[in-house]
Amino acid sequence: MLNIFAKVFGMLMLPLLPLRDIIVFPHMVVPLFVGRPKSIAALDEAMKANKEILLAAQKKAKTDEPSADDIFEMGTIGTIIQLLRLPDGTVKVLVEGKSRAWIRRFVDNDSCFQCEVDLVHEEYERSVEFEALMRSVQSAFESYVKLNKRIAPEMLMSIASINEPARLADTIVAHLQLKLTDKQEILELLDSKRRL
Repeated sequence: MLNIFAKVFGMLMLPLLPLRDIIVFPHMVVPLFVGRPKSIAALDEAMKANKEILLAAQKKAKTDEPSADDIFEMGTIGTIIQLLRLPDGTVKVLVEGKSRAWIRRFVDNDSCFQCEVDLVHEEYERSVEFEALMRSVQSAFESYVKLNKRIAPEMLMSIASINEPARLADTIVAHLQLKLTDKQEILELLDSKRRL
């Protein structure tokens, strides 16, 4: 499953925040509204430690009490930037995706999900082919932005400044209107050339 460009590093123990209808990619900053008690407990656990939490999507958004089988095996380790408790008991949290991680196993914990995860570090070898592929993808995205008014034109300047293939692919896919399963498939694709 892994290629030479992706290395799995040591295991980490992290609280897990199951997500409905969203895939968080590395380098994405997203606001999330959290209301389930187990999810709020996971955020509290992360805040007590180093503010890192695993963000993994549920296979079905309508599942209110997900089990381990209801959650995709690959997610993104995120850092909590800001956490705000709202009067209605829900929590608004701003998280930034850092890196991909495989869930090795779920650890029993009554208050929240805890997981042992393998951190995935992506590497690539710079080549003329990679550079050409990146320019082609940037050009195609530019055409997409011109046709799609939901994406701010400033996004093109941000995309133009990215020189890492994995980061470019992740940033672009985060702005595409794709089904959750398609985005999850791209998250699980560790070869950045294939992802592009």
